[in-house]
Amino acid sequence: MVARTPTTHLSQSPLSLDHQATTPCAPEVVEAMAPYWKEHWGNPSSRQHRLGLSASAAVNLARQQLNKSLALRHSSLVFTSGATEANNLALLGRARHHGQSGHLISVSTEHHAVLDPLRQLQREGFRVTLLSPGGDGLITADQLRTALEPDTFLVSVMAANNEIGILQPLQALAALCRERGISFHSDAAQAFGNMPLEPERLGLDLVSLSAHKIYGPKGIGALVIRDGERLSPLLWGGGQQDGLRPGTLPTPLIMGFAAAASLAVSDLEQSRARRSTLRNKLWEGLQHRVPGVLMNGAAEPRLPHNLNITIPGLNGRRLHQALRSKLICSSGSACSRGEPSHVLQALGRSRADAEASLRLSLGRDTTETDIDRTIELISEVAFSLR
Repeated sequence: MVARTPTTHLSQSPLSLDHQATTPCAPEVVEAMAPYWKEHWGNPSSRQHRLGLSASAAVNLARQQLNKSLALRHSSLVFTSGATEANNLALLGRARHHGQSGHLISVSTEHHAVLDPLRQLQREGFRVTLLSPGGDGLITADQLRTALEPDTFLVSVMAANNEIGILQPLQALAALCRERGISFHSDAAQAFGNMPLEPERLGLDLVSLSAHKIYGPKGIGALVIRDGERLSPLLWGGGQQDGLRPGTLPTPLIMGFAAAASLAVSDLEQSRARRSTLRNKLWEGLQHRVPGVLMNGAAEPRLPHNLNITIPGLNGRRLHQALRSKLICSSGSACSRGEPSHVLQALGRSRADAEASLRLSLGRDTTETDIDRTIELISEVAFSLR
């Protein structure tokens, strides 16, 4: 048993290691949005006067910046309220354009923003197969090949898992779909800005993005649509964005999204290396101080800022209650509705172990001192509960 060390941090503010749930707006993002709240407040669809033209030009510039960040040449961007809406537009829109029946494939560890639309499509008459990952959280091209049926028309696989951070082999999966003429969608909300992401090079047809995961504003995201993909809209009225997503475009949020993307891509490798080093230090420290601690998901390939752990034998409710005032983290997705992680249970963890798990996600401002404090906090709580 590890000896308890003196507590020196009771008066300090809680540490924040929940950056996969959301991130604060970067100062550069706030600055980029500022003029479009009041000074350039026009509707980008109102091109009969200078205010509208100015807003329209800003939106076009933002599209160009995002296209550059994603290396897009043969795809278009449809702005949405976030990745959840983008997922719904990709899945429901593609399926309903396809017809009234057919087969879709996804993975049991997907975010609810993919799983719930798939359940809706089942209610509408479509068939859905969910692949089960291995204990490392990964699926293989052979698994996908085996699951394909003659009428499979859409496959959806998350780029980077929102709970365990593992990176699926998108290029191999997409290549298999391309051979069969099957559309391939990926929820890249966690991947974009945290790992290199070039949808066209990877062979992706539909890609969902979110701004607030990369120090951008909440309420804005996008769906990347490869040229030739056909979708039915989910909403009608106004005809904006080629009729795929009507409604007045939120110019300030779009400008913030583009600024956040440019900022993330500009120092991507340096940021990845720094956060990966800190994440590895966190894992090594926890292994040393918390006997029996387990890592959930493959160690690699993995997001550089993600560590998901289970401390077997602890009461999950008491674990999170003891940490709440000291460490901001989670037991899974921010959208899990308080239920034990379906991702961890799909990997073979028991319900009790899933509850006794922590998703620790580092931010751009996380320091070595923060890591040392986190190791101390978790080890102290684990010791006291045992």
